[in-house]
Amino acid sequence: MQNDLFGNGDTAGQANSDEAQASHLIEQYRRLLNQYSIEYYVQDAPSVPDTEYDRIFKSLQELESRYPHLITADSPTVRVGGAALPEFQQVRHVVPMLSLNNGFEDEDVTAFVRRAEEGLQSGSGPVPDIQFAADLKFDGLAISLIYRHGIFEQAATRGDGSVGEDVTENIRTIRAIPLRLAGDHPPALLEVRGEVLMFKDDFARLNARQRELGLKEFANPRNAAAGSLRQLDAKITAQRHLRFFAYGLAQYAGPTADNVAPSSHSELLVWLSRFGIPVCKYQACVNSAEGLLAFYRDIENRRDQLPYEIDGVVYKVNSFAQQQQLGFVSRAPRFALAHKFPAQEQLTTLIDIEVQVGRTGAITPVARLEPVQVGGVMVTNATLHNEEEIRRKDVWIGDRVIVRRAGDVIPEVVASVPQQRPATARQFVMPLHCPVCGSPIVKPDDEAIARCSAGWIKCAAQRKGGLWHFASRKAMNIDGLGEQLLDQLVDKDLVTTAADLYSLTATQLAQLDRMAEKSANNIIAAVTASKKATLARFIYALGIRHVGEATAKDLARHFGDIQALISASDEQLLQVNDVGPVVAKSILGFFADPLNRQVVDQLLAAGVDCSSADEADGSARLLAGKTFVLTGTLPTLSREAAAALIEAAGGKVQSSVSRKTSMVLAGEEAGSKLVKAHELGVPVITEAQLRQLLQAS
Repeated sequence: MQNDLFGNGDTAGQANSDEAQASHLIEQYRRLLNQYSIEYYVQDAPSVPDTEYDRIFKSLQELESRYPHLITADSPTVRVGGAALPEFQQVRHVVPMLSLNNGFEDEDVTAFVRRAEEGLQSGSGPVPDIQFAADLKFDGLAISLIYRHGIFEQAATRGDGSVGEDVTENIRTIRAIPLRLAGDHPPALLEVRGEVLMFKDDFARLNARQRELGLKEFANPRNAAAGSLRQLDAKITAQRHLRFFAYGLAQYAGPTADNVAPSSHSELLVWLSRFGIPVCKYQACVNSAEGLLAFYRDIENRRDQLPYEIDGVVYKVNSFAQQQQLGFVSRAPRFALAHKFPAQEQLTTLIDIEVQVGRTGAITPVARLEPVQVGGVMVTNATLHNEEEIRRKDVWIGDRVIVRRAGDVIPEVVASVPQQRPATARQFVMPLHCPVCGSPIVKPDDEAIARCSAGWIKCAAQRKGGLWHFASRKAMNIDGLGEQLLDQLVDKDLVTTAADLYSLTATQLAQLDRMAEKSANNIIAAVTASKKATLARFIYALGIRHVGEATAKDLARHFGDIQALISASDEQLLQVNDVGPVVAKSILGFFADPLNRQVVDQLLAAGVDCSSADEADGSARLLAGKTFVLTGTLPTLSREAAAALIEAAGGKVQSSVSRKTSMVLAGEEAGSKLVKAHELGVPVITEAQLRQLLQAS
């Protein structure tokens, strides 16, 4: 960059007065900065020092300040962050962001390969040749990025897989993510899936700054990345030095003469990098379980030397056509497996064992530990599950114990070290009375868990836990109603049951600690908004034992009405998918309790409307029991993405057409499957018609 618009002399003055030349220089600066970012983040081969990047960046800022009408959404200067956002808007994913099944042992990998071979084998024919792609499993935050005609448009978090949060403005601040795709012929639509993470060195610098400012330090890089990305003020996100790696494709439209969509995962990563999108260099393609395990062990040995945290590796069938043939099961792909690293363990001293009371009255022993670093996180507490588990592991208070972060997340006591047991060690004795309300603790003969006998009316701990569950994101989703606020509401006798939440006033809330008028009004608005809930969310929010999110959805789809569920018999409940005798007994017992029935009636009387169904629930009722076959090239969806939509909506995707096939989804250049569908009289639909089916529900 020899000539700078902001040099000295008359030439610079003439350039400043010439808007056309300014526009030309602005475009030149932007191209240079985008190229330098690709060299740094994608190619790992910077051609200029940081000072040169900063110099050009400053020149661009000064030019845009003189000509603000020339600022565009893809300019590198917009990364600094704008005004603080009032809240994050929800975004429904066109293609669900699904989870992966986990493997922990070598046998899990062997079984994964065998299932893939069996799923792709045709009749008694030979075992097909399968190539597997292996990548790293990053310990960060899953993100979806949408580009239209090469310009970054929107970013959303994974959320619950169907609905995430719009973090577009914060993502703009991450230099690793291009705001304009490289190349002259970008796709008309590109939705990329990947991981936002924080490198270890950046994490260390962030915590050092937190200490200097007297602020709370972050527990680990993942928490720091997640917290940084969810800042309402994008300027804070811009200061956190987040990174990004792409690993998947959700939507794509518009192949051009020099831009043909990839046919495999390995090709996809190369293809994305050509657009300037960062991908991880640690990857491999192998043809066997032995090859996958060799990659796993190689990465495990390199783990501590990597500049970022990972918690395993990911295996995928490389061919997209074979992925589509294998399909999905229980909202997870059959063609992929996350092979987790062994949980990290450390030795420390168990200082004491206390008990906590859960929302169902469950008494859980918790180990109070001498602080110890486990996998980069300072651990002071760990679960001991129940009294029987303590006896089985022979854990005494005062023991030296082995602590593990199970799945690299939840700390637990694995075992004691009896050889190092001090003379002062003593056995744990389960208390006879609830530490919160003083009621007797009981333990049914057929259960391993002891429980407070009082119930939520008398026991404040059960009441607080139940209210927190009711207000949680996957239940009624009452934003701002956290544990600390609920503690105050219960302790001050403002709330006894969930129904009382709907009679709260902003005046009552504003009088509580750490509450102001604006915050109180926001919570009242969130409580009011929660009155419009799906039946599945409402059932889950009630906190019925053994009824999780998936079971609540099954119950909602089966009964379609809360009163029908309340009056259901044991036989009717057992007809619901995945509802067995234990779950049925729990549901019957819950609604047989007059207090529970009274709370449900009060919630309905307060205006809670649980008659609606969200898009996923509605489509699941429509496509349940239907089978689809996909053929040809669809306008905007890959076959994988189309299959995910169908599977998430309750339908099944098969590889061949038969008289039992419900519909054939056909695109351009459809082949023999389309011919056979016409021969058998199987209905043929387009992508647009599929979307209409899903929306019609």
